[in-house]
Amino acid sequence: MSTISTAAPSPRPRRRAAPEPRSFAALGVPGRLVDALRAGGIGEPFPIQAATLPDALAGRDILGRARTGSGKTVAFSLPVAATLAASGKPRRPSHPRALVLVPTRELAGQVAKTLGPLAAAVDLTVATVFGGVPHRPQIAALRRGVDILVACPGRLEELIKLGHCRLSATEVTVLDEADHMSDQGFLPAVRRLLDATPAGTQRLLFSATLDRDVDVLVRRYLREPVVHSVDPVEAGDTGTISHHLFEVAPGDKHVIVQSLAAGEGRSILFTRTKRSASKLARRLSEDGVPAVDLHGNLSQGVRDRNLAAFASGRVQVLVATDIAARGIHVDDIARVVHVDPPAEHKAYLHRSGRTARAGADGVVVTVTTPDQSADLRTLARKAGIDAVVARVAPGDARIASVTTAGQAPDRAAPAASAPASAAPDHRARRRPARGHRRG
Repeated sequence: MSTISTAAPSPRPRRRAAPEPRSFAALGVPGRLVDALRAGGIGEPFPIQAATLPDALAGRDILGRARTGSGKTVAFSLPVAATLAASGKPRRPSHPRALVLVPTRELAGQVAKTLGPLAAAVDLTVATVFGGVPHRPQIAALRRGVDILVACPGRLEELIKLGHCRLSATEVTVLDEADHMSDQGFLPAVRRLLDATPAGTQRLLFSATLDRDVDVLVRRYLREPVVHSVDPVEAGDTGTISHHLFEVAPGDKHVIVQSLAAGEGRSILFTRTKRSASKLARRLSEDGVPAVDLHGNLSQGVRDRNLAAFASGRVQVLVATDIAARGIHVDDIARVVHVDPPAEHKAYLHRSGRTARAGADGVVVTVTTPDQSADLRTLARKAGIDAVVARVAPGDARIASVTTAGQAPDRAAPAASAPASAAPDHRARRRPARGHRRG
């Protein structure tokens, strides 16, 4: 782990040792926000929070790089809430005072959930704007006036064009998961939205990786940013994740995937297509392993219900496309299974980042057929991971070793029982939800 601070706009900082941990109060967080954190069970800052908060609270532009699950949401939520509370400017209809741009509606909900108690502690309001749901409630929230708007670029641009939102009063702008917005093709919209915010206002950019397109945003919109890099995902810093490549015969694949899904603890299974996700979730449920799916062809109501069932523990298996690789923040994921191997190493790292969050241990298993094995070894090298490679068949002890809680990854253990029954919801829309055609 490393923490870097520099006045240069380049996202290629020098590395130096991380600072000693400090309390939120010692980092300059106002007392009411410290109390709100404590009420939510957050007592000590994570490294990315300790690194960025002093500069962000001082009004500096921030470029923060940290792997998924490192606490980035709190790292930008605190300075946003503190800055607006300190400025004391009135809330105006259709003119948000702070803007948080995110790539997916799931992430918008997660960010709003984290921001809500912090904002309430200093008498601020939060609203969300994203596609796939009716416009009217979002328009009504904007008309009432909102302090902090969490938005996906597509729907926000639509509301601006319709005259329901103006960004001229924005005091702080946050770009969360900037690299994912680049991957989704949102950067032209992001640039237009940033151009609509007042020049010279504070901007905070947080990302797990810093690719060329993200660098363009940094150089164009951030003023002498302070750069902090903690646990950069490009370095292959996988923390407490153990990685496994299971080569299986094509005819054995489903049985092995079922065994992995039925293991102890919560699992996320990734497939390449929406249809495969729905089909696998249904088949696992029919096999006695209750599962729900998450992808862009589901209505927002179904997506919300399925995610709530998984987050609450009522269902222990989530089958998802890459839409969930960064937008779903659920702790205590014991296992990530790449049922369909990802196309490139960045997708592998971001999928895998669903487990081993907040310092916990985790296991990542990629299920590969013989014709895919060479490509998977190349992908592992590019990702900088040291994976255990094995040929396995149904009943292999190595499957049990990664599905039993508390076992070392290379030790055999009896197979775990399936989770208790639930009521999975696999209903899909006939066409993708508006604004989300991928994943």
